[in-house]
Amino acid sequence: MAGRDSIQCWGTGKATREFLFVEDAAEAIVRAAEVIDEPTPINLGGGREIAIGELVREIALACDFRGEIQWDASKPDGQPRRGIDISRARSLLKWAPQKDFTEGLAETVQWWRSSGTK
Repeated sequence: MAGRDSIQCWGTGKATREFLFVEDAAEAIVRAAEVIDEPTPINLGGGREIAIGELVREIALACDFRGEIQWDASKPDGQPRRGIDISRARSLLKWAPQKDFTEGLAETVQWWRSSGTK
């Protein structure tokens, strides 16, 4: 939106992360409150690890950014992986995320644009 020719991102883009759409998270939390009686750790996630480089490219595409993406490898990548096992959520809550990453990202960008946030 700022009309820049490039953006700079930290690290190499090789580290991975997992994301979960907020509505899927809310559904899982409500379901846990309804069916779990004892404190039980349950991981919630989108079920897909995504490399930060791919994440940046998908965000750029969703935001119609056509400029250059520059990586500053002198800056940290952070933890190499952050993917989780959601098998407990599937078995105990009978829950799985409904929105895939790309669909959730598109909704998030649409919300961000309509909210006037800059």
